[in-house]
Amino acid sequence: MAQTFYITTPIYYANSLPHLGHLYTTIVADVLHRYKKQRGFEVFFLTGTDEHGINIQRAAEKAGKTPQEQVDFVSGELKRMFADFGLGPESGGYDIFMRTTEPFHYEGVRHLWEQIADGITPKGNNNIYKGHYEGWFCAPCAAFKQEDEYVTPEGSDIPNCLIHERPLDRVSEESYFFRLSDYNEFLLETIEDDREILKPDSRRNEVISFIKGGLQDLSISREKRSVSWGVPVPGDDEHVMYVWLDALSNYITALGYGNDRENAPGFEKFWQNAVHLVGKDILRFHTVYWFSFLKAAGLPLPKTVYAHGMWLDADGRKMGKTLGNVIDVDLLHKYFQVDAVRYFCLREMVFGQDGKFGYENLIDRANADLASGLGNLLSRTISMLHKYRDGRVPNGKITEENYIHARRAGLDPDGGEIVHVLEHARDEFLRRFDNFEFSQGLEGVWAVIARIDKMISDAKPWELVKDERQAETLNAVLYRAAETLRWIGAMVYPVMPSSATRIYAQLGLGDDLSRLDPATLKWGGLEAGAAIGAAEGIFPRIDKSKIMSEIKESIPLETPAPLLHEEGRPKAGVVGAAGGQSEPPVSADAQAETDKFITIDDFIKVDLRVGEIKVAERVPNADKLLRFEVDLGEEKPRQILAGLAEYYDPEALVGRKVVVVANLKPRKMRGLESQGMICAASLEDGTGEKPAIATFIEKVDIGARLK
Repeated sequence: MAQTFYITTPIYYANSLPHLGHLYTTIVADVLHRYKKQRGFEVFFLTGTDEHGINIQRAAEKAGKTPQEQVDFVSGELKRMFADFGLGPESGGYDIFMRTTEPFHYEGVRHLWEQIADGITPKGNNNIYKGHYEGWFCAPCAAFKQEDEYVTPEGSDIPNCLIHERPLDRVSEESYFFRLSDYNEFLLETIEDDREILKPDSRRNEVISFIKGGLQDLSISREKRSVSWGVPVPGDDEHVMYVWLDALSNYITALGYGNDRENAPGFEKFWQNAVHLVGKDILRFHTVYWFSFLKAAGLPLPKTVYAHGMWLDADGRKMGKTLGNVIDVDLLHKYFQVDAVRYFCLREMVFGQDGKFGYENLIDRANADLASGLGNLLSRTISMLHKYRDGRVPNGKITEENYIHARRAGLDPDGGEIVHVLEHARDEFLRRFDNFEFSQGLEGVWAVIARIDKMISDAKPWELVKDERQAETLNAVLYRAAETLRWIGAMVYPVMPSSATRIYAQLGLGDDLSRLDPATLKWGGLEAGAAIGAAEGIFPRIDKSKIMSEIKESIPLETPAPLLHEEGRPKAGVVGAAGGQSEPPVSADAQAETDKFITIDDFIKVDLRVGEIKVAERVPNADKLLRFEVDLGEEKPRQILAGLAEYYDPEALVGRKVVVVANLKPRKMRGLESQGMICAASLEDGTGEKPAIATFIEKVDIGARLK
């Protein structure tokens, strides 16, 4: 009986249209789905939409739709995007597009609630109790916020979410609570003892740190009068379930847990081998909350939760509409091959870390690795087979009497070297993919491509064909190149299924790559004398200048508002078309400009010191914050927090000398006290280069004061 494998993406929140984040996670899941099928597993692949909650209710009202119309529209758009990129069932992609508005899901999640309510915590208390909640709630996060998770802008009484930078809602109402505080020891023991359950280690450590900080009981319902769009709480129709309890349970209700769904794949069959792929921003929900809910219901935990990083732009900045650096998935589909996008996603980002995504990066990678790499090797191999051997696979063996001729052409006569290299690359590829190290696995394959390209260039088949004594050498070169392509096609199939299939067609092969386990490959699979297919370019070179020009024309250009009057004319002081600058009119604002200046007395109040960074690390559950320990020549280093996580790798900053505002009043962020400020430079409007940390090019003493 085949081993099972259950792979899931998050179910995406149906309040906004599909974007690169949705596409990336689903591509990775699809690659794993195809890879495991190749290896002989029985696989079930889930994606879909999370369709309840106040945020969807508000989005529907804003769009003039009912909540059901809103989620129907968004789920339809998501399915369309998945179909565009070969992720739908018609292309061998996902097995179920899960929607939390499905009747069978209502049945299953209500059953889960009842199981949790009937159980007791590890400390012997009731799992669920009724109480009163008062606090701040972030609708986009679908989460209640603690004091260290928001900041109150100056002059406002309403705090902003640190993640979404939007005002929070004040909630004061009756609520059912889940006794999460009783699960801290269970969670720590589970996560610390099982190295496979939460990956990568950096995210595992963040979750452990969060749990050790203390857990509070969790509000798991909202009154229906404030949030009507949700699953009713069993036995109390005046309450609807907390959206995360509802959403997380989809992973088991889709398998048939707690419901009578027809043709369900089977909870007992698949759940033991469940792997959740999630963005790092929702890791806490998928571990702390989800593990506790499952334990409370007496259910086993998933095998692995793997948190991946975020895509930044080509300059390392977080993507956002305000910066105008968002990648448009429709433009990706219009201008790039689907397999090129899939390859870029797996090769460019080391899974678990942040990566950089730009249209130009994609073009450069596609041209270098696909057009000039794999595509070129395929093209020259198939073309030479047609030109020199009438379109048939030659016998690749060299007889002993012709070894000397092969050596003169720089070729290993018995072929043992290339077989060893290829087997090692294959084994390493499988090991890497088993460990979710996709980029490194593909890197090894492309090293083989470079080696075969070099073999061809060194042997010069176009010269060998002129010498009858080198006929066997020529045959060997062509056979080794073609046979290597057979192996490579099988390995890259999960990443580039369409291209791998076309490679096999050109080699004259009709194997079902979806069932061809690379581990079973043996050298010599191409039969001598077999006819090959017609040569066909599968990775045409991308004209970078042309495509970038068309992409830029496709993106609407908006003139920044500060440069225009309401009627669209340039403001005074703005450079005009002729290059001159009009003189701004004298007004009462002139005095205000003067008031912006400070005196020398003001300046000397600021204590600027030279500090050396000793420790730099990310703050758990805070995408923007880095925590530093900075030596200012004092008794011990100071702890300083800075919003630089989007722009710098913390490890690269250790040892750097920086400018610190040493007499800034300490301030708490995320429960940590920041004892100063590290100075960095950037344009106020967020354009231009990334923030640059102020540093020194000459030797300077730690603790020295800037004057």
